[in-house]
Amino acid sequence: MNQKLEKYAELLIKKCICTKSKSLVISFPIEAIDFVHIVAQVAYKEGFNDIYYDFNSAKINKYEMEYLKDSELKTSKNFNKSIYDEYAKKNAAFLFLTATNPDAYNGIEKKKLAIANKVTIESYPIYKKKQMTYEVAWCIAGVATDEWAKKVFPKSKNPKKDLWNQIFKLCLVNEKDPIKSWNKKMSNNKKIVDKLNSLEIKKLKYKNNLGTDFEIEFNENIWNGGNATGKDGQELIVNMPTEEVFTSPNKYSANGTVYSSLPLYYNGTIIKDIYLKFKNGKVVDYSASEGKEVLKSILEIKNGNYLGEVALVDITSPISKSKVLFYNTLFDENASCHLALGAGFTECIKSKKTYKELGLNESTTHVDFMIGTKDLEIIAETNDGNITIMKNGKFCI
Repeated sequence: MNQKLEKYAELLIKKCICTKSKSLVISFPIEAIDFVHIVAQVAYKEGFNDIYYDFNSAKINKYEMEYLKDSELKTSKNFNKSIYDEYAKKNAAFLFLTATNPDAYNGIEKKKLAIANKVTIESYPIYKKKQMTYEVAWCIAGVATDEWAKKVFPKSKNPKKDLWNQIFKLCLVNEKDPIKSWNKKMSNNKKIVDKLNSLEIKKLKYKNNLGTDFEIEFNENIWNGGNATGKDGQELIVNMPTEEVFTSPNKYSANGTVYSSLPLYYNGTIIKDIYLKFKNGKVVDYSASEGKEVLKSILEIKNGNYLGEVALVDITSPISKSKVLFYNTLFDENASCHLALGAGFTECIKSKKTYKELGLNESTTHVDFMIGTKDLEIIAETNDGNITIMKNGKFCI
């Protein structure tokens, strides 16, 4: 186990956030401190000499939301992440270790959750802008904790070990050389990206039996894979693991209805059975069987009611084939085609025109939700006519 944890830490530091910067921010749940010790040692060995450790405690968060008044919560230092802006100015790298604790905020008013989320999002505009343009290296990766493991494997005698083993498998840590294996995987991913770009897709039309009947258009867009190009020209992997190919649409072009195919875990809350209706790009109606108030808070963020990302994932991806529901977007989005409310990506446009000129969505939020199913069909409108690019949830190009 220790050997695999060390290999995982090396993958995150040496491959995912490879950078010339000597500054690093590590954000992590306090339960993951043992793994952070391993990551820290690797980071220092690799030359980082300015590391900020930003631990998160679900219990402390809950106490604040439970006992502080709304006005006090709005000025909470606990949820304020303005320190990220200070490190973003230094072009630091950012490593976000994530774990799910779905029941952490049981009993807390949804209004309180929305306030805390808004405080966090609005506290680091400089970081957010540099993150979206890859001026800073960043990566989000999973770390097994007791609470998350129990949610994923409720009947297991050793759920945390089982979850770590899933993370190792899906992140290719079990391979002899994980970095070499990811280089090969990203090379294969690029073949799909190149094919999609060659089609010069103008519009995508989605349909499935869940009720999704939806279309969306693109302006001067470029498809990308799970890797990104950093400021120094280095290849980054911002999501570990990743299976997607993605692009950013015209903000005003989405029309129709979409239904989520998997639960969305967002800032301590599960949102289930999401329904969104779009007209001229904007969400004009919505519902959820659980977590509707939190969904509402996302949509109320400036431009959070428009789409910034369209991502395609084959239903036969390793995460999908694992048949494990992770209750964590990082993993679940790579089992399913998904969309994202909020900010689009400048890396997904060909020219240097502005967000406004290209109809690209600009927002402080970016929230992925899953819509892929085994019967999903996606038809692309191209200069050469209509082409089916996905059928029964699988690529057919």
